Amino acid sequence: MGNQGQAAAVVKLLDPASAANTAAATSAWIDARAAEGDIVFTNQVGAMTGSITWTIEDATDGSGTGAAGITPNEGAYASGAANQVQKRTVNASAVRGWVRCVGTIVTGPSLVAVNIKYHPKYTT
Repeated sequence: MGNQGQAAAVVKLLDPASAANTAAATSAWIDARAAEGDIVFTNQVGAMTGSITWTIEDATDGSGTGAAGITPNEGAYASGAANQVQKRTVNASAVRGWVRCVGTIVTGPSLVAVNIKYHPKYTT
């Protein structure tokens, strides 16, 4: 594997926060056009009073034009227990350019954080 870990880009989608509603558990749009291979989404949940359903979305631009849910390789997922870390992978070639994570709070609040990791395209 060499130094692939050093070449990886890590981007914070959602700061650790207490999310009482879906708006508070939804990240901004992140430009993923430079990604190649897999984009790895990591969701971390701390204390929670209910459950969260996570959706990964893509769009054609940073304002969410044409936003649609995409299914990670491992399928749709939910967080129903406290103190979990979950990972989902999406192939960068299946993404239309911009991504975000939406955490639908079924009951809250819940402590959540989300980041992505990917390998940037090699350019000369």
